[in-house]
Amino acid sequence: MFDRPAFKTLVLGVGNKLMSDEGVGVHVIERLSAGYEISEEVQILDGGTLGMDLLYYLEGIENLLLVDAVETHKDPGTIIHLEGEEVPAFLALKISPHQIGVPDMLAAARFKDLYPKRLVLWGIQPELMEIGLDLSPLVESKVEILVNKLAEQLKAWGHAVTP
Repeated sequence: MFDRPAFKTLVLGVGNKLMSDEGVGVHVIERLSAGYEISEEVQILDGGTLGMDLLYYLEGIENLLLVDAVETHKDPGTIIHLEGEEVPAFLALKISPHQIGVPDMLAAARFKDLYPKRLVLWGIQPELMEIGLDLSPLVESKVEILVNKLAEQLKAWGHAVTP
């Protein structure tokens, strides 16, 4: 097994960038990485559609910050914020088309005693769910808001976050 650096916090963007707004989580973490210097104990990861394969990255993690497109039957562009036990319970409702692996990964993390102490999800109700590399203009207009929410959450957890 390969050794990896010890991280305290994992920022995980999930989604499929080939399916327009479905990939918003990955777009957000890319923008976060490009726009901020973040302390070394934070790992920012493009989780794509890996699902259970992400379990490896939870080893030793205290804080998990997820960002994703979420189906909540709200107006497109609505920003969603969930914490703690709300997250897996809500994800169990299959609110994201690809997230079949995310609730399973969280359940396995609990079973293997890898479940993070703190879990926060920032998401957005998608507008466009079809093949395409670009976000819809509505969802694109919310990306910077989500980036700022992630930065604020990291600061609240005590991490250095500098534009």
